[in-house]
Amino acid sequence: MRKDSASLLLYVCGFLLLWEWLRPIEQLTQTDHIAIFIAFPLLALFLSYIEVNKIAQVLIKSLYVIYALYFIYFEGGFFNATWIGFFWTDLKSNFSTLLKADWYGLSDVFRSLLFFVLLWLMTYLIEYWLLRRKSIFIFFFLTLIYITVLDTFTVYKANTAIIRTIVIGFSVMGMLTFFRLITKEKLIRERFKMSKWMVPLAVMITVSVGIGFVAPKAAPIWPDPVPYLKSFSDQAGGGYVKKIGYGIDDSQLGGPFIGDDSIVYRIKTDQENYWKVESKDIYTGKGWEVSNLQQTRFSFLAEGEIPVKSFLDVVNVKENSASVMAIKNYDHIVYPLGLKHIDASFESKYEMDPNLEKIYSYDQAGNPVTLDEYVVQYDIPKYSVTELMKNSKLNSNLDAQTLSRYTQLPENLPQRVRDLALEITKDKKNWFDQARAIEKYFDSSAYTYDQKDVAVPKEDQDYVDQFLFETKKGYCDNFSSSMVVLLRSVGIPARWVKGYTEGEFKEYTTDEAAKKIYEITNNNAHSWVEVYFPNQGWVTFEPTKGFSNSTNFDFDQKTDTAGQSQVTPPVPASKPKQDRLDKLEQDTKVTKKKVTFKSILLDVQTFFKDNWKWFVLGMLVLIAAVGFVYSKRGKWMPYFLIYRFKYSKKDEHLAAAYLQLLIQLERYGLKRKKDQTLRNYARYVDTFFSTREMSKLTSKYEQYLYRQERTHGSWKETKELWENLIKKTIA
Repeated sequence: MRKDSASLLLYVCGFLLLWEWLRPIEQLTQTDHIAIFIAFPLLALFLSYIEVNKIAQVLIKSLYVIYALYFIYFEGGFFNATWIGFFWTDLKSNFSTLLKADWYGLSDVFRSLLFFVLLWLMTYLIEYWLLRRKSIFIFFFLTLIYITVLDTFTVYKANTAIIRTIVIGFSVMGMLTFFRLITKEKLIRERFKMSKWMVPLAVMITVSVGIGFVAPKAAPIWPDPVPYLKSFSDQAGGGYVKKIGYGIDDSQLGGPFIGDDSIVYRIKTDQENYWKVESKDIYTGKGWEVSNLQQTRFSFLAEGEIPVKSFLDVVNVKENSASVMAIKNYDHIVYPLGLKHIDASFESKYEMDPNLEKIYSYDQAGNPVTLDEYVVQYDIPKYSVTELMKNSKLNSNLDAQTLSRYTQLPENLPQRVRDLALEITKDKKNWFDQARAIEKYFDSSAYTYDQKDVAVPKEDQDYVDQFLFETKKGYCDNFSSSMVVLLRSVGIPARWVKGYTEGEFKEYTTDEAAKKIYEITNNNAHSWVEVYFPNQGWVTFEPTKGFSNSTNFDFDQKTDTAGQSQVTPPVPASKPKQDRLDKLEQDTKVTKKKVTFKSILLDVQTFFKDNWKWFVLGMLVLIAAVGFVYSKRGKWMPYFLIYRFKYSKKDEHLAAAYLQLLIQLERYGLKRKKDQTLRNYARYVDTFFSTREMSKLTSKYEQYLYRQERTHGSWKETKELWENLIKKTIA
């Protein structure tokens, strides 16, 4: 194809079609620097248009990808060996993770690299369809399906995207049809011929799109499929399936999840702890976000004190330590409440985000690094109930900013949520008793722990309100978020905390310390509540049904005859703590299993997760079998063709049968030359087989094709000739 203005227009339209695939990414995912990814296919198509050498193209595009990854994720000079070494280490680690099919364990750097590889392949396919096949209908059709599916099932609005795609797609197909015609008919592509084709095409597209845009729209014939699919669930909000594990985006909570037993940490300790990653303070009505009050992170070294303390010095503590072995490539630290020091096996430094209370690890060059193993030294608090009960709205000495931050609620929070909080705490005189009353409220049989049949709130629905009054079914996010909102509704400062439970006990250590080994998997990802008491600090509460609060309380307050408040120590649970994904599910199952669309989807996902190796092996065997059968088509195809036309009596079948014969003869080895006429080719075939059958059959075909002579029974007369020639190709 000549590189003129028309060809340039083709390349531009091809890029615009590809751009429609990238537009929703920024809105639907957490992908940043989207312009860098959009520029890559633009660069690739430009290099192809100006006909840069293939090897040079590969080098230029590879250099772009490497520099883009450096620009997004690394600091320092581009030629600094430090980031290159870290990048190489990350590649090796992620290739190992990729071979294990642990898709959720891939780092952001490696995910971005895979995204560039995908864009590279897509630009190659566009070049192939534009230049060689001169047909882009498949890509155009897939683009329409892609954006319409996103418009139907996500928040992405594709009204203008559909119009753009229609205009671009029909323009490209019209130009490619013109190029195919002039190539096939060996015409000279002159300017006036091009304009005679393109002007009507542009008018047709403009008029069609304009009429479609302004014309009145008829009501749909069939009902909307989305509510129909969602009707399989009891909850009106429907849902989507997530995979359990730590994630940074909590802005849209709700929906079911599937389990994941991938190991995240191994802990050696003699004390069961919740392992904290971060906390969030802004409830939006749909999920959690974090305020940005402090712009600067706190930096500290291994031997330095942790910048933020969880509780006050007046709290009685017991010193302890635990060894953490990280399995996943996270650059953050998990730690228990009361963290004092972090000791790593090599020199490292740390930063704490004061808004999240999340600790990040760095090497001495300032690059994010995963600590394979580290020791945390911490204090186990024992809170004085007497001091905790001194806190109330009337005698709180909290500063206004802290109180405002941790009692924030959205203005549109339904009033019945606030009324419920007042109802639960109406007989309680202090914050501690009120917090315990709200925590205990979720022990009611009205609330059920469930991971699968969990709703997503509608657009006009509050996440906590939906759980408290409508579904009453969910997992830790539902319970913990609801407790925080109820606490804040009565003026008690509280925050939402994310991390992991203590994990599963595996074995005792053989060293002198005689500690226990716990294994933490993604299944142990958890959220809970921390309440702030001015006289003590942050105190952990656990509202999720089936989980126990391991916080130590010193019930030092005595009951007197004057009727003062009395604190009753909690009765020890008669049953051991249950596993989040196994035993809790047994407690909440009903007698008859209810089949829903989401449960079917989860069962299918679980099946493929457990049997993916056999599935891949079966696919490979199937592909090999299909490939073998296809390679032997010259042997079995004649029998199929004979059977196909054996009982046909219509004279129109002559043309189809003759064309199939030409294909089979070429497959047999009798190839027709580029400029060879059918008659010359027929004589060549007759000479090879020592017969006159091909010439007779060709004469009948030409009469049918060119003269439109079709006497009744012509196919019946020539079918024997055709079958004889087909049979000759079997040998």
